[in-house]
Amino acid sequence: MSVQAKLKVGLIGLGSIGSHHVQYLRTMDNIELVGVCDTNKVKADSTAAQANTTAYYTYQELFDQSGLEAVIIAVPHYDHTPISVDAFQRGLHVMCEKPLAVHLNDAYQTIDAYEAAKQINPNIEFALMFQERTLPFYMKIKEILSSGELGQLTRATWIHTAWFRSQAYYDGGDWRATWAGEGGGILTNQCPHTLDMYQYLFGLPEEITGHAHIGKYHNIEVEDEVTAYFEHANGMIGHLIVTTAESPGTNRMEIIGENGKLVYEDEKLIFYRNRISMLKYSQETPNRFEKLENWYTEIPVNTNAPSGHKVVTQKFVQRILTGSGDLIAHGTEGVNSLTLANGIMLSSFKKQTVAVPFDTDEYESKLKDLISTSKFVKPQANAAAQTENGDFTKSFSTSKK
Repeated sequence: MSVQAKLKVGLIGLGSIGSHHVQYLRTMDNIELVGVCDTNKVKADSTAAQANTTAYYTYQELFDQSGLEAVIIAVPHYDHTPISVDAFQRGLHVMCEKPLAVHLNDAYQTIDAYEAAKQINPNIEFALMFQERTLPFYMKIKEILSSGELGQLTRATWIHTAWFRSQAYYDGGDWRATWAGEGGGILTNQCPHTLDMYQYLFGLPEEITGHAHIGKYHNIEVEDEVTAYFEHANGMIGHLIVTTAESPGTNRMEIIGENGKLVYEDEKLIFYRNRISMLKYSQETPNRFEKLENWYTEIPVNTNAPSGHKVVTQKFVQRILTGSGDLIAHGTEGVNSLTLANGIMLSSFKKQTVAVPFDTDEYESKLKDLISTSKFVKPQANAAAQTENGDFTKSFSTSKK
C-alpha cells in the first residue's frame, strides 16, 4: 500500500481565525502541520502543544526552520502583504486570509511577487480564503445567474446587516477598528466576503457612489455603516447596505432580471419567474397598468453539501499535491473585492462618484493621512484587556440555521 503524500504546511497568526484553522487542519490526513507562528509566545507554545507541532515566534523563523512547502496567513491585514511577498520570494505556496490587502497598491505588490514566483515555478499556487463562495445558497445563486435564466439583469440589491458587533468587540484589541491597525472597519473586516460575492455574481461596476459613516454607532475611528450604489456597464444598478450596529440583522438579496426576480432571505431562495421578458412585455403590451404574470418557485438547495474554510483549504492542498481541481478563489481575484472596498471609501471621502478604475495612489495617500493625523485613543481599561469572549464561529455566515 502506497503512503499518501502530505503537504508540509505552516500557519502564521493564532488569533481567533488562526485558531479555527488549527482545528480543521488537525483533521486533514494529507497535510503535515510543521509549525505554527505567533508573536505571542504563550499562545504559540500552547497551540503548538495542542497540535503536536513546533512553535515559532516570527514568520521568518517559520520560513527558515520548519521545512514548510505552503503557508496559511491569518495575521492582521497590513501584514498580509509583506508576509505573502516574502513567501513567494521563497517559492512557497500561499493561502491568504481575506482581505488580500488593505489597499490596492499593496495587493498589486503581492500579485507582482506571485507572478515573479511563477516564472520560476509555474505550478506555484496562490489562494484566498473566500469560504463564502462554498455556501450552498450562494453557489445556487451563482449557478442560476451563470445559466442566463434571469436574462438581462437590471438591479441587484443586497442588504447585509447581520454583522452585529458590540463595543466590547471593538475594545478587544489595540489594532482593531483603527486606521493604523486594521485599515478600515466593516468593509475591511466583516464584509470582504460580501464584496467578493457581489463581484463574483455581477462583476465590477463602472462607477461607485459610497456613503460611509465613521463611528456612527461605536466608539471607533473607522466606518461601521455603509451604503453604496453601483452602476454597471450592462445597465444594471446595484445597492449594498451593511452595518455592524443592527440587531436583529438582515441578509436579503434581490436580483432582478428581465425574466423575473430572485430573492434570497431566511435560508430560502425564491424565483418569481415571468411568463415572458418584462422588457419585451413593457414594449408590446397594450395594457397600461396590468402587471406581467409570474410564477412563485422555491428553489431547492442542498444545504448539507460541505462548505466553509476546510473545503477551501482542501482544494488548495489538492491543487498542490495533484495539480487537479480548481481553487475556490484564486489570489489574484482579491483585487476585485478590494476595488469595491477602496472605491466606496474613496467616494465617501471625496463626496462624489468615482469611476472604476480609480487612482490607487490617491486612496493610499488618504489612508496614510488618516493614520498620521489620528488622535483616536481607546479607553485604557478596555484596550488593556485584549480578550476574545464568545464563540468566534458564530461570526461566520452560513447556509444552515
